[in-house]
Amino acid sequence: MFGLGYPLLEIGINQLTFPGPANGSLVRQDGRIVGSRLIEQRFRGGRWFHGRPSAVHMDPRSSGASNLGPLSRRLARHLAMRRNRLLAHHPTLAGQRLPADMITSSGSGLDPDITPANAYLQARWVARKRGLPLASVRRLVARHERRPWLGLFGQARVNVLALNLGLQRLANHNRDDGMGH
Repeated sequence: MFGLGYPLLEIGINQLTFPGPANGSLVRQDGRIVGSRLIEQRFRGGRWFHGRPSAVHMDPRSSGASNLGPLSRRLARHLAMRRNRLLAHHPTLAGQRLPADMITSSGSGLDPDITPANAYLQARWVARKRGLPLASVRRLVARHERRPWLGLFGQARVNVLALNLGLQRLANHNRDDGMGH
């Protein structure tokens, strides 16, 4: 009785009190599910903001970290490879101090958020690739930035899915106004 009753009661309470999180915090657009606020989705190409590198290659079935320690030569090679790949695509970043989350993978491999510093750096090339004013893309990042709870708990962050959906709306709006490409 308790093996079945208690879980059903808990599911029922969660569905009534927190239906969004209880169902995976799904994000819908035009009536269809486009992702979850809790799990990173892969966006390809320079027209989109990108999340952190993933140690599990974005496979939610094998969530986890690389478990490589700070003295690991293998970790040093991974970081150098990621940095070199990033600089090959964006040579203007050479010599700049990059936000750590641009080249380090997350603990779960599926982090949906990036730091504001990461998002603002990406804003330059996203704006250029889309032919959008940099100021508009930076304002979009600012609107999606989430501060620590009560100014104390957690870190400032930007949800990549929410940011890219906002970017898509911005690009569509500019196209409708005759200003976009």
